[in-house]
Amino acid sequence: MNSGPPPWRASSSATTTVPSYSGHATPAYIPVQARRSLAPTSTTNPPPGSTPSSNTDSAPRKRVEWPAPVRQYVQRSFTPENAIASVSREEMETKLKNVITDAAESNMLDKIDWVSLPLPQVMVQNERNRILASPSVSSWGASRVASHKSEDVSRKRKSAEFQDNADSCPPWRQTNKHNNFEDRVTYSPTDKRQRIDHKNPSKSKTNLELRKKRFEGPWNANRSSSRDESPVASPDQGPVVGRCQNLEKNYFRLTSAPNPDTVRPLEVLVKTLDLLKKKWKRDNNYGYICDQFKSLRQDLTVQHIRNEFTVSVYEIHARIALEKGDLGEYNQCQTQLRALYTQQLGGHPREFKAYRILYFIHTRNWTAMNDALADLNPADKRDPAVKHALDVRSALALGNYHRFFQLYLDTPNMGAYLMDMFVDRERLSALSAICKAYKPDVKIRFITEELGFESDEQSARFILDNTSEELLQEKDGAVKLLTGGIASQLFEAAKTKAHQVVDIRGQI
Repeated sequence: MNSGPPPWRASSSATTTVPSYSGHATPAYIPVQARRSLAPTSTTNPPPGSTPSSNTDSAPRKRVEWPAPVRQYVQRSFTPENAIASVSREEMETKLKNVITDAAESNMLDKIDWVSLPLPQVMVQNERNRILASPSVSSWGASRVASHKSEDVSRKRKSAEFQDNADSCPPWRQTNKHNNFEDRVTYSPTDKRQRIDHKNPSKSKTNLELRKKRFEGPWNANRSSSRDESPVASPDQGPVVGRCQNLEKNYFRLTSAPNPDTVRPLEVLVKTLDLLKKKWKRDNNYGYICDQFKSLRQDLTVQHIRNEFTVSVYEIHARIALEKGDLGEYNQCQTQLRALYTQQLGGHPREFKAYRILYFIHTRNWTAMNDALADLNPADKRDPAVKHALDVRSALALGNYHRFFQLYLDTPNMGAYLMDMFVDRERLSALSAICKAYKPDVKIRFITEELGFESDEQSARFILDNTSEELLQEKDGAVKLLTGGIASQLFEAAKTKAHQVVDIRGQI
């Protein structure tokens, strides 16, 4: 049984009844009964006992219960720190919808490992990289640049033609030809514009020609020819696809769009990394290695390459910087690694999480320390390196210097390089506490064993460098540290000086 049109259709389509003059006027509208339910109604009352229409008894839609890993996967996709600048939010949402829809239709929601599955923005970026890596992309990009240039030239031609045409003047120019804005501008007799533009127009032209020739020269001709031979990439083209085949290249800060002829593709960068590792083991030239790694990282960045190889490059550079005490380069690598680890591209995230904790202990950046601790999950806290870093933080917070120096002598991985940067500061704090607790003196051997020195001579030299030689005396055949008198004040002053804020370059 087909239902009639809805009430608002019936009232609008009905013809208006013409009032008669038989006694009283007929109303010019059709009365409609008010709806009492949300079910669709008909303009005609169904006969008693009739079966209701099949359109009114549709079954309620079943609510889909998404598994918890799927919901967490969606939440990670929308986290700001996982956003990729080259992938728009619309592209990410479209990819996310397709991934979840395909998994639901194929009954794979409970079988897919959503924790290790790449995020939708990473999928979009990987698809672009695969497309850009094909040989046909270079010719396509060149033709696209040429088409853009022809369009710009034609557009400039049209604008010049319009300017020459008198009919292209704006309406206010056409209607106010005798009342131009320039005619209403007045200059003083001594004004430079009045003197050059109105009194001597030829002099103005001469100055312009001289200025033009001053900037003309063989270097400008070379620059223009080089630009024509090797066009730089436009931001509208997306990532750059490098064509350089040189394994070694010095680092230069980019001041314009990168030139594909000076950027090395991924297969060349892999060979470059192998060469740099061999040279580092053989020559140990940090100045050269750091410059080459910065150039290598730059080529990865301009090509938007973010994969396991990228993680390996940043990890190796960070370790080399730690070995040489270059906190500035290490901090740059550490910041990029944190973003790369969120995309689950491989590498050694727990090793570098431990380094981050030790680094923030050194720089005394407690706000960043809280963020680093919040990023740890139960599995991270069970890792030996992360557990060691957390124990170091706890020992310092409790003032337990005995436990701290035990941890210092048993540091996993390369954490000892970071602890070396702040161990002297903590030794001064420990000596200040020892001078208050031990009277009147302590043996220098006790200081050596308690504060992690390699020899008695090293501990004695440390005391002399930070205080006065009067604090060390030889008694009963042994060198002792006098803890009374001004010793406590001297160590307290040295401790205060050492605990100043440290910036990212490791400078006080």
